[in-house]
Amino acid sequence: MKLYQDWTPFYRLFTPPEEYAAEAAAYRAGFESAAPSAETLLELGAGAGHNAVHLKQRYRCTLTDLSEPMLALSRELNPECEHLLGDMRSLRLERTFDIVFVHDAVMYMLSEADLRAAIATAFIHTAPGGAAIFAPDCFRENFHEETVHWESGDAERQLRCTEWSWDPDPKDDWFAVEYAVLLREAGEVQMFHDHQQNGLFSREVWRRLLHEAGYTTQLIDRPLDDGALDQVWLCRRSG
Repeated sequence: MKLYQDWTPFYRLFTPPEEYAAEAAAYRAGFESAAPSAETLLELGAGAGHNAVHLKQRYRCTLTDLSEPMLALSRELNPECEHLLGDMRSLRLERTFDIVFVHDAVMYMLSEADLRAAIATAFIHTAPGGAAIFAPDCFRENFHEETVHWESGDAERQLRCTEWSWDPDPKDDWFAVEYAVLLREAGEVQMFHDHQQNGLFSREVWRRLLHEAGYTTQLIDRPLDDGALDQVWLCRRSG
């Protein structure tokens, strides 16, 4: 995926860290309700560390990701956090954490087997009495084809992006996301395209897999950019 490898020099133009503040506050509130004395946090699929910027104010964070270029970006923002390269489907750190956080990187689980493996990793690393949050972008029930346009920039670069989400085959477990990007830098404009696949599962599939792993579950609200709310999974591991 070019977005997390080749495009990392301008990744922060896509999603500035400050835009994560309200969302991260909702996750922190969820964690504090489920595990009020928690001190340590493991994030699976931490990416460039934009959630961790906010969560590290409360927790001691260990951040993992499959992409070394993304971890390098996170180290710039979060030098005090531990960073580890690893796949959320197979990572085993031989230790547990008070809370585990899985943000939108879980969307790259394209089959029930992949999703089950990621959930198992989270559960294994959740301490007894601890909690986990899984925050997919959408569920099958609320997915719809959409096109989003946005623009951003800094003193040296300007970016224009169109993101198109569509489902080639509603009978399978994934949908496509197309990114078309124009980047202007030093008076020159470059054009990029990235095709990605995201997993798409119903709330019932999610609930079943989370329960099979050993969690108890509830859905909690998360604020969206347009002021609306959607829901993510808050999970508890019994003590």
